[in-house]
Amino acid sequence: MYNSKIKGLGYYVPENVVTNDDLSKVMDTNDSWIQERTGIKERRHVVRGTDTTTSMGVKAAKIAIERAGIDKDDIDFIIFATLSPDYYFPGPGVLVQRDLGIKTVGALDVRNQCSGFIYAVSVADQYIKSGMYKNVLVIGSELHSHGLDMTTRGRAVSVIFGDGAGAAVLTREEDTAKGVLSSHLHSEGQHAEELSLIAPGMGKRWVTDILEEEDPEDISYFPYMNGQFVFKNAVVRFSEVIMEGLQKNNLGPGDIDMLIPHQANLRISQFVQKKFGLSDDQVFNNIMSYGNTTAASIPIALTEAWEAGKIKEGDLVVLAAFGSGFTWGSVIIRW
Repeated sequence: MYNSKIKGLGYYVPENVVTNDDLSKVMDTNDSWIQERTGIKERRHVVRGTDTTTSMGVKAAKIAIERAGIDKDDIDFIIFATLSPDYYFPGPGVLVQRDLGIKTVGALDVRNQCSGFIYAVSVADQYIKSGMYKNVLVIGSELHSHGLDMTTRGRAVSVIFGDGAGAAVLTREEDTAKGVLSSHLHSEGQHAEELSLIAPGMGKRWVTDILEEEDPEDISYFPYMNGQFVFKNAVVRFSEVIMEGLQKNNLGPGDIDMLIPHQANLRISQFVQKKFGLSDDQVFNNIMSYGNTTAASIPIALTEAWEAGKIKEGDLVVLAAFGSGFTWGSVIIRW
């Protein structure tokens, strides 16, 4: 059996910076209110008519492929994680295959929101370990800004999210002591509506009904989050799934060289850091600059940490996420 190794990393964020003060001009909020609750100072928003979820993913992927030292046609499979696809269907995986000009390989879309990249890496790892594929391109990309309620009514959610993309090339590794050691995935669907976007969906209303109603007060088109409930569940599940991964590999919190948590809320990351007794050098956070980019948050943070030299060969790197579904998971990597 093989192991899978992250051979190349890349990320892309739009140039347009939106500060907390910028948001205070369109809704009743302020910089101190946002920072106190989330730790976010600014985020990136796509300017209308420029980037899409797919195009951001393509830009991140090109960097990852180049850094992996392979040709695009060496890619055997594409996995694209997002909650904000360009189209209702088809998904962005095939659009990446088209836009990168990659041969007719398989393309899979993962809809696991904040834990999407964790799930995608887990799938890629299993394909590689089984010997089915050698090089798998994994992308997490989100364009939130076009779908947010940028008014006082929606401020509790809208101040949190940003746009961006991250990508990784996972490749076959003969040394089974390095690469992805294990992945751990969970879900709890009974809380699905506590963090959700109900419309447009096919569950309760026909498309013709939605078009006829044209109700400007229909908030089902905007994301909903039961913030306190999500926070309480997140800190528990983060801790559980990190320990699950460590114990699976006969490791403990003291063995962690770098924890890359999903950038949902700085307070959640700080809680987990304190619980595991980790120093600031052992946890990487960038939510301050980008907000919550959902499926893109871990690959963006992982790439930045690697670029800054905070991840070195032989390090134990832990990825962990919790989000809508509820879904959560962790990946344990020996770099």
